[in-house]
Amino acid sequence: MKKRIHDIDLFRKYPHEVQEELFQNLISTAKGTEFGKKYSFSDIKSVKTFQERVPVTTYEDLYPYIERVMKGEQNILWPSKIEWFAKSSGTTNARSKFIPVSPESLEDCHYKGGKDMLSLYVNNYPDTKLFTGKGLSIGGSHHPNEFNAKTSCGDVSAVIMQNLPIWAEAMRTPPLKVALMDKWEEKIEKMVEVTVPENVTSLSGVPTWTYVLLKRILEVTGKSNILEVWPNLELFTHGAVAFGPYRQLFKEIIPSAQMNYLEVYNASEGFFGIQDQRNTEDEMLLMLDYGVYYEFIPMDQFEEENPKTLTLDQVELGKNYALVISTNAGLWRYKIGDTVRFTNLSPYRIKISGRTKHFINAFGEEVIVENAEEAITKACEATGAIISNFTAAPVYMESGKRGGHEWLIEFEKEPDSLPRFTQVLDETLRDINSDYDAKRQNDIALQEPIVHAAPKGTFMNWLSKKGKLGGQHKVPRLSNTREYLEEIMELVEN
Repeated sequence: MKKRIHDIDLFRKYPHEVQEELFQNLISTAKGTEFGKKYSFSDIKSVKTFQERVPVTTYEDLYPYIERVMKGEQNILWPSKIEWFAKSSGTTNARSKFIPVSPESLEDCHYKGGKDMLSLYVNNYPDTKLFTGKGLSIGGSHHPNEFNAKTSCGDVSAVIMQNLPIWAEAMRTPPLKVALMDKWEEKIEKMVEVTVPENVTSLSGVPTWTYVLLKRILEVTGKSNILEVWPNLELFTHGAVAFGPYRQLFKEIIPSAQMNYLEVYNASEGFFGIQDQRNTEDEMLLMLDYGVYYEFIPMDQFEEENPKTLTLDQVELGKNYALVISTNAGLWRYKIGDTVRFTNLSPYRIKISGRTKHFINAFGEEVIVENAEEAITKACEATGAIISNFTAAPVYMESGKRGGHEWLIEFEKEPDSLPRFTQVLDETLRDINSDYDAKRQNDIALQEPIVHAAPKGTFMNWLSKKGKLGGQHKVPRLSNTREYLEEIMELVEN
């Protein structure tokens, strides 16, 4: 761990040199792939040439290549044999995305990130007792790839767990056969049974699911807080959704000033950031030697057909950038869909500032505008309704209450049944978005949406009040905070 801290200090000190060397290695390694030959990687000597020659891509752009890899072709985007695909939602043309996971991305990105997370934590807390017990992690599940049964697809957590070395598996709970169960209701009961007797010193996972598990443990054990179950618990490593709305919930259920919280930026596409300082919420060190080359699109240029990208040495503090990555799994100049803001330039630290589109991702459901509009359309067709405007926001979990989504819809023509409208809206979202569907299973994390009918003129009045009538001004369809919804609801109530 001390040796690795030395390596991290090196890329903190020489960030541009580390990224340049990594870029050259990526280009050289992939020059013989189909993608590399198409764009003549063999004679690319500089980032400038790479940016001029290779277009910025989306999942839809790369999907024809990915589909061929899923069907068994190799050496398409990356030369190593691809046998795993991380499944993620959020694409506009399919229910799920399938991100290739190469042996290099597993070892040099995801696993390296996990080990660095521990190294940085121990460096900050040298008196830790973390290794006297086990780490509890909540994984997803994986299944054979429908195109090629010799390969597998699953949540990135499941892909990582399935491939863990023996030494790492011995340090965690529950065992794989429980951690990778695909039926959540059965899994959570089995996890309670298996993990309660263990000496758990750390937790890792998405806040939503972790909170659901901890609440169930208290129900089964009859304890008043988690420290009565695991007195040596000291760390929760979290990611995937903003932790702010959950912070108070976890403080209530784990009432200890010695409990530490560590944010990581670990996506299906790679492991990008780790909170490296004590007592800094949501701010993470950008990890520069994980086989990921970074570029950044200023948000005022994001919608352009050929947006100008900046390299790390060109970014500025406090500005929002869309993240673009080229990776050791063959994602080339790929727009991941997240936006980041730099909080420090020496070393480079970031905060995740949002998504490149309006969305709701308070519970890991990743509902995007296209999902919402399709669901609204189906609900209108089923109930004879016509809408003029709508917005939606999360209902955050509170003690004893589940989370959900709250919709405010202004109808030109009312539905013949608002409950039926709500039902079709919910069913359609579940059908087109696998992550939303998973969170809605038996109301475990997300309850049925709350839908309000707004009086006519509500949204126009709100835009008028904001000085945004006419032109290109629009009501935000989705927001990951309640700011817009509550402002508009206040007009309705008054």
